[in-house]
Amino acid sequence: QVQLVESGGGLVQPGGSLRLSCAASGNILSINAMGWYRQAPGKQRELVAMIASGGTTNIANSVKGRFTISRDNAKNTVYLQMTDLKPEDTAVYYCNAPKLYTRTTYWGQGTQVTVSS
Repeated sequence: QVQLVESGGGLVQPGGSLRLSCAASGNILSINAMGWYRQAPGKQRELVAMIASGGTTNIANSVKGRFTISRDNAKNTVYLQMTDLKPEDTAVYYCNAPKLYTRTTYWGQGTQVTVSS
């Protein structure tokens, strides 16, 4: 079992910045890649960014150039640095970590990001 705990969400004005963090604990040897999804009200959950332990990244086109994903393997933590935030970025952001060699994936509890004037 793996637990994922997000932090860093909040209310910001358009053009502002936030940094999200996700710390993994438990059976951390069973995971490798970590990343972020988001879900706005009435919409499907969508991939934002993923990063492998070796540093390979996958960034959604909608946030490319504004968001940066990084990780600290020693801390089992992944970060999402969000800049130039737009109202359409408003969503619950979920940390994600697929379990190795299975179709199982772990999810955090979610953290709310609201971009509004």
